[in-house]
Amino acid sequence: MITLGRKFNSCFLALNYIWIFFFVAAFLLALGKLLITGDTNIFTELVNSTFSYARTGFEISLGLTGVLAFWLGLLKIAEASGLIQRVARIISPITTRIFPDIPKDHPVNGNILMNFAANMLGLDNAATPIGLKAMGQLQEFNQYPERASNSQIMFLVLNTSGLTIIPVNVMVYRAQMGAANPSDIFLPILIATFASTMIGLVTVALYQRINLLDRVLLSALVGSTLLISLMVFFLSSLPSEQLQTYSSLVGNFILFFLITFFVSQGIFHKINAFEVFVEGAKEGFKVAIKIIPYLVAILVGIGVFRTVGGMDLLSQGLGKVFAFMGLNTDFVDALPTAFMKPLSGSGARGMMIDAMKTFGPDSFTGRLASTFQGSTDTTFYILAVYFGSVSIRNTRYAMTAGLIADFAGIIVAILVAYLFFH
Repeated sequence: MITLGRKFNSCFLALNYIWIFFFVAAFLLALGKLLITGDTNIFTELVNSTFSYARTGFEISLGLTGVLAFWLGLLKIAEASGLIQRVARIISPITTRIFPDIPKDHPVNGNILMNFAANMLGLDNAATPIGLKAMGQLQEFNQYPERASNSQIMFLVLNTSGLTIIPVNVMVYRAQMGAANPSDIFLPILIATFASTMIGLVTVALYQRINLLDRVLLSALVGSTLLISLMVFFLSSLPSEQLQTYSSLVGNFILFFLITFFVSQGIFHKINAFEVFVEGAKEGFKVAIKIIPYLVAILVGIGVFRTVGGMDLLSQGLGKVFAFMGLNTDFVDALPTAFMKPLSGSGARGMMIDAMKTFGPDSFTGRLASTFQGSTDTTFYILAVYFGSVSIRNTRYAMTAGLIADFAGIIVAILVAYLFFH
């Protein structure tokens, strides 16, 4: 527990400094405005912003409760009906090649799949306890307890790459902020997070000398990449209006199909789906309550920094750098979300909400920030919590591989946002 606490605290040290910086910088900039320009209202505006952003954080957290409860309930049905285990058997020819030192029928395979399933649904808070259990089971195969094993690194990097098929949380936040079509970021996030996961997988495979040319593994990689590529090719040929229509149709069709499929498992496998759903949904309330203090803290920090003009100065500085390089700079205002994501999920969430609140949820910046939020996961947080839970000190190349995956996700998110929304 002491080791976990130290790793957890060291992980949040950078976020701690960033959070303090927001308030100190806001005070100094406000003081400069008061002394130089004679702006006597600036400190009143700062105090008012603390109330406004604190209220926003609380309201958004409460709004998330229902959706978290709903999807955690569906995930519980999938577990109780044996759907998770059946899918694990189907994909075992792939997983046995990615995790060669795990016995085929070991229970850890089911927990790894459940962790991935929760992440794919965008339920990162639900994925964490399952992932910690899987990491503990992987430690049983670790011959050097203080050194990360190959399977643990592969599992962690696939987590940090944040493969998200259904970005539930992001869509809820967009709905809370008044987006006309909260699910319009479904396909952009899918493409960006797929790229991040593929790069993360290939990077770790090269480190571990996993044979990527194996017939089964290569077929899976090429097939999934080809499917995504064909989707992008088809959508990129459509006019802007049709592109958004098809994106919305496909996204919402898949969402409701999965909802219906999960619920119908109760009929096929003779379980009380409603009762199981309610049991799983109870966890949603606990998760939502835990989010409130983190979201309020980071939103208030961002709010005072933006109120005094700090965020504008930061964006203008980055914009000049990219403009000097000859690049279109429309993506710059969304970059704070991308920079924060490897450090903290709550911090990036706050940046995303701030971008939607400032520029509008349906603006290019608001949509790109939402895409950043769903394209990767919190690398430093996952490193600290997952490895700390089993007292691993030597993480080897896990951080390097995770950050490579993050960078790939950010680049692809920008390119896809220009394709879909610009």
